[in-house]
Amino acid sequence: MSTLIDVKVQPLADRVLVEAAPAEEKTAFGIIIPDTAKEKPQRGTVVAVGPGKKDEPLTVKVGDTVLYGKYSGTELTVEGGEYLIMRESDIYAIIG
Repeated sequence: MSTLIDVKVQPLADRVLVEAAPAEEKTAFGIIIPDTAKEKPQRGTVVAVGPGKKDEPLTVKVGDTVLYGKYSGTELTVEGGEYLIMRESDIYAIIG
């Protein structure tokens, strides 16, 4: 995964900008997975967070590694990078 970068996107309300982890290139047995068969990643790193809603501050913070639903968020390309923007409620867990 790449290091955190300064992305010029400020999510609003309870939204979070996530950089998805790269898809697996090989199986546990060393078989190379072609691009057409790769699973969409379901984890990533938070790169920007919104201010939250009134009386509902956000739990996640920049730098957290998170798990989210397979179809969560909207894909977004910013400054050549691929990201997902989603509501905090689409995030299932923070990986410690």
